Amino acid sequence: MNTATFIAKRYLFSKKSVNAINIISAISMVGVLVASGALIVILSVYNGLEGLILSMYSSFSSELRIEPASGKVFKEDTVVFEKIKKDSRIASYSQVLQEKVLLRYREYQYIANMKGVDPSYGLNRPADNLLWDGTFVLSENGINYALLGAGVFTNLGISLNSILAEIEVFSPKKGVRSALNPADEFNVRNIAPAGVFKAQQELDDLIIVPIGFARDVLGEYDEISAIEINLKKGADLNRVQKDLQKLLGKNYNIKNRVEQNPGLYKLLNSEKWMVFFILAFVLVIAAFNIVGSLTMLVIDKQKDVAVLNSLGAPHGLVKRIFFLEGIFISMMGCLGGLLLGAVFCIIQEKFGVVRMGTTTIVSDVYPVSMRWSDFLLVFLTVLLVSGTASAISSRLSVKNMEQLKASE
Repeated sequence: MNTATFIAKRYLFSKKSVNAINIISAISMVGVLVASGALIVILSVYNGLEGLILSMYSSFSSELRIEPASGKVFKEDTVVFEKIKKDSRIASYSQVLQEKVLLRYREYQYIANMKGVDPSYGLNRPADNLLWDGTFVLSENGINYALLGAGVFTNLGISLNSILAEIEVFSPKKGVRSALNPADEFNVRNIAPAGVFKAQQELDDLIIVPIGFARDVLGEYDEISAIEINLKKGADLNRVQKDLQKLLGKNYNIKNRVEQNPGLYKLLNSEKWMVFFILAFVLVIAAFNIVGSLTMLVIDKQKDVAVLNSLGAPHGLVKRIFFLEGIFISMMGCLGGLLLGAVFCIIQEKFGVVRMGTTTIVSDVYPVSMRWSDFLLVFLTVLLVSGTASAISSRLSVKNMEQLKASE
């Protein structure tokens, strides 16, 4: 242990002649502690919310989705797609046909986003935990059923308990224009609703139907809109995505869940970093209390500094002593804050102390998810801020003391 570190540690725990120095140092430490703990809690909550949203979308969004780079539909009857189907890393491979349609139920109408999927769609997904009413089924005993988003259900005023509850689905016929009878310009099919799901606003206008029904309504029997892929446990998502992109080339886009819903994740991340910088600013204010603490400490230790100077200690050594003093105060507060934040997150995760105030389908408590990268980020932020404040404070305080001695 070098001289500067040894003396700085002695000053940190020794009793000062002026009690106000201890109080200001304690305030500085508590300020850093509270700010550090708050940063960990806020970042962990946003991580939890991100994970919650991911889990909600995972019920309706595949891990990877293949879409055409241009146009709405494409044919998959090529050797390349057959090779993808046989990839040992892929757990499920599903065709999707998706398009806007007009829905009518009694006197109500609504434009929805119809998604045609394989009838076994629900068997491989935990989507039933997002059901608000009804059952998660698309085909049973040869009868087609539809799953409705909350927006579709609300705007059409559908009753799932009615045996006569059938929705009319309208889609323009291909190649038909200005028919004598306007009804001849549309394909019209009926389907019964089986359940209603309530997840995110982006899914409210969705109606999920068997792909055979979607082909019949849209008059599209050869092409599809997308291919949804889920991977086996342990498969490297990024590696598979890169391999598929290389295999399919620039004519196709392979998107993960974040890329399928970019607006949502961009909003979530922007809010997370906005809150981080606000709390970091509070941390800056708390850390700069060190300036006052070190200034008073320098005045209190004038005799010690004079003894060091008489022994030939350079000015750099004196500055390092008070610089390290400020770092020690901040680091004690930082480590205490990280520990306090971690304890709070563990309690919240186990017991759900803080609740959202409203009950949702998925969770009624604020989710938390701690990441080591957040702890490292907060530690480095405190180190940077406190290091800057301590360097400025030690330099100015020692310089002012020297000027004061010279004037005497």
